[in-house]
Amino acid sequence: MTDAPAAPGDRKRVMLKISGEALMGDQGFGLHPPTVQRIAAEVKRAHDLDYELCLVIGGGNIFRGLSGSAQGMERATADYMGMLATVMNALGMQAALEALGIHTRVISAIPMDQVCEPYIRRRAIRHLEKGRVCIFAAGTGNPYFTTDTAATLRAMEMGCSAIYKGTQVDGVYDKDPRREEGATRFETITYDEVLRRNLKVMDASAIALARDNALPIVVFSLHEAGGFASVLGGVGKFTIVHP
Repeated sequence: MTDAPAAPGDRKRVMLKISGEALMGDQGFGLHPPTVQRIAAEVKRAHDLDYELCLVIGGGNIFRGLSGSAQGMERATADYMGMLATVMNALGMQAALEALGIHTRVISAIPMDQVCEPYIRRRAIRHLEKGRVCIFAAGTGNPYFTTDTAATLRAMEMGCSAIYKGTQVDGVYDKDPRREEGATRFETITYDEVLRRNLKVMDASAIALARDNALPIVVFSLHEAGGFASVLGGVGKFTIVHP
């Protein structure tokens, strides 16, 4: 198995990107507390290995801006609603992590001081240095940008060594393995190949941003117990998107 990217120097700082849909379990909507607790346990395993962890969680389990726009809502308004959904998910994950004894900060690109901190880069870095998990919410704070792009942007600002994207499958395939037989998983693949094949690893803006800054993206399954910690150590099935 190809090794997952190592963190530069002694710092082990990574970004974990989770879709909002991953938090709803078998439900069709909202947060499923046992699922949130299971994912929080995965984060705790990585934290116990002395990783400095950044998280970005989507909002598609509550509201997806693009879907709202497709149904006739103004796109900017729909996107702001989606950003607020990510804050709700971040608070839910914070509660689950702190129940496990992990100090956590929710940091929002849209100021809402009564429930979370505003995004200040140097303060966020200091939280990470103190061993706190930082959950970045509300995307970039701007409409027309997805949480994939927000995760890539924050990963670069925080100096992360890689983005780890937890998905429904154990890597990047040439076609959807859940729907089509004979799908082939890539061990490694380049950013340009992902864009050329339109493989939907992340949206095109996020892939281009990662490519321009040589930030690796590791795609793995979030469903296997201990999977995140294993992939951080280069064990298990995953795909690395790289230059």
